[in-house]
Amino acid sequence: MTGDHSSKQYDQDLEQIRSKVLAMGGMVEHQFQDAIAAFRSGNLEVANRVMKDDEAVNRLEVELDDACSHLIVRRQPTANDLRTVMATIKIITDLERVGDEATKIARTAVHLHKRGIGLISHYETVSLIAEQAMDQLRSALDAFARLDDQQALELIKADERIDHGFRSITRSLITFMMEDPRTISGSIDTLWVAKAIERIGDHAKNIAEYVVYVVGGKDIRHTDFGSAKAVQEED
Repeated sequence: MTGDHSSKQYDQDLEQIRSKVLAMGGMVEHQFQDAIAAFRSGNLEVANRVMKDDEAVNRLEVELDDACSHLIVRRQPTANDLRTVMATIKIITDLERVGDEATKIARTAVHLHKRGIGLISHYETVSLIAEQAMDQLRSALDAFARLDDQQALELIKADERIDHGFRSITRSLITFMMEDPRTISGSIDTLWVAKAIERIGDHAKNIAEYVVYVVGGKDIRHTDFGSAKAVQEED
């Protein structure tokens, strides 16, 4: 009876942590949306809200890390249970870094606005990869919520689209700056935004890799998609 009770309590504790992680995911997703909106419009109120919200995300990261540490000490999980807790800790870190990248985008929007640089054309430059990264982040959170390793693997495969888009933007902006040096300042800021978006896509991919790790026990980090899928199919 004691063992059953302890196991049930562990499951409840872990589910509470998972729920808070998903809430954190919703917070950073909203941050990202607002950051892109601020970059598009130059709305300083929205940009400042993104930066303010980052403080709440940081506090939640500390709270969740502490909860995970206490769970390990109190329940001493083993095997798959320990794997789940360790992966959750890493997902928390990736979500916090998504918030950091969103904050960078918001700060850039403020800088562009203060210098009077038109934002609409710059937004159009990065709008496609912004939409792709947003889709990836949502998909990663959904895969984590449902522990869907198939969805996670498809997300990992799709990450190449964002990487390709970032490389294309980089080439275009370099050409733009060479043709008209007056555009250098705005183009560099736009490049920083594109890089932040690309990094958000990377963090979403990381979350997907941790989902695969939790479900199948296979660490597929630093492997290509073909290798990752082959590993999954072996199980």
